[in-house]
Amino acid sequence: MKNWLPQHMPYVRTAPLARATVNLSPPALLTLGFLALIIAGTALLLLPLATTTPISMLQALFTATSAVTVTGLVVVDTGTQFTLFGQVVIALLIQAGGLGFMTFAVVAAISLGAKIGLTQQKIAQEAMNQTSLAQVAQTAKAVLLYSLLIELVGITLLTRVWWDELGFSTALYHSFFYTISAFNNAGFALSSASLMPYASDIAVNLIITGLFIVGGIGFTVMIDINKQRRWRLLSTNTRIVLLATVIINLLAFCLIWLLEANNPATLANLPVKDQALAAWFQAVTPRTAGFNTLDYSQMTDASNVLTLLLMFIGGGSLSTASGIKIGTFVVLIMATYAFLRRRDEVSLLQRSVPAAQVLKALALALVSMSLIFISIFILTALEKAPFLDIAFEAVSALSTVGLSRGLTANLSSSGQLVIIFLMIAGRLGPLTLAYLLATPKQRKIRYADTKIQVG
Repeated sequence: MKNWLPQHMPYVRTAPLARATVNLSPPALLTLGFLALIIAGTALLLLPLATTTPISMLQALFTATSAVTVTGLVVVDTGTQFTLFGQVVIALLIQAGGLGFMTFAVVAAISLGAKIGLTQQKIAQEAMNQTSLAQVAQTAKAVLLYSLLIELVGITLLTRVWWDELGFSTALYHSFFYTISAFNNAGFALSSASLMPYASDIAVNLIITGLFIVGGIGFTVMIDINKQRRWRLLSTNTRIVLLATVIINLLAFCLIWLLEANNPATLANLPVKDQALAAWFQAVTPRTAGFNTLDYSQMTDASNVLTLLLMFIGGGSLSTASGIKIGTFVVLIMATYAFLRRRDEVSLLQRSVPAAQVLKALALALVSMSLIFISIFILTALEKAPFLDIAFEAVSALSTVGLSRGLTANLSSSGQLVIIFLMIAGRLGPLTLAYLLATPKQRKIRYADTKIQVG
């Protein structure tokens, strides 16, 4: 992009309507797009042919929001309450929300030969978390291509696994639904037991976890891997995401196995192979996948607290996962390490991290923790439920994970509205939400330094 373009463009001017000019920032337009998608999904799910028995508007809104934000929390059972039409609508909402409606919009415009204006590029840049406008169109096409290829592989593998058990047509449909749900880290299942019946099935465990791990590392990472092919040529971001993903997953796997090994309600009575599979699945699914092969309400409090941390961290940037993101978590850790070692800069893999990125990571973490604290406070006042269940629900919603200790279906109408807000905020990003509430303005005044006592 040419050098004369301004570095910060917080406002976008839209076409005049009735002699009035409306200025909306890219995050505002992005939010309106997601809300429009949620409203459309709600309307479709309220149709008589979408459900086996009528559902309320709030239930339809909750389900549509959960699908668009790829969360997976449900107030009505997806497999029994919704017809084939309703389930397909949910799957399409998951796909649109997971890949981002801006990706589809950019690809559609390119396919039709249309030129993408600066306004649309800025919106797409905000949606895809890209630092360069020039990369938007290329990234959009790559996201769509990679997604379709990976989902095709997932559908093929799962169909083969379930063919003998369910028959070809049912196996194909289940594979279609679960692949979209897994790759987009949604966690919607066609059974109220999620994937618990397949806790000992190696193929199902590996395919499903493979789908949501790949979907959760981020498309930027996938593009970089495909382009460079060698570890030393990969970008610092790619190497950090891959290393952190492996380390976090392995640590979580070992800890959950250790914490649940003597729990008769989870792993204690299972063979070693099944224990390993269950521990692995529960270790990686909190990275915003939402499926489970064990009942979280039966797991130890220590395992649930660990799951809270894993949900809070989430997956990679520009991925189908949410949370504060792996990069943010690593930057915060290294910033703390740099301060403790009295270093003037934060470094990762022999590269310096700009101060602006450190501040962004701090802001994102603080806004996220603030939203979690406020939501827990409100839910505690509204709901008669154990504190751990409420905290688990709030973090799961904001991180768009979809895991629950059984509270979701018992939420009051007010509680459901709180969770709906958290799911939307988590998918759009707490920083985007904060941006909407207080659009940043650059100061031209430089104040004198001062010292504030900290700690």
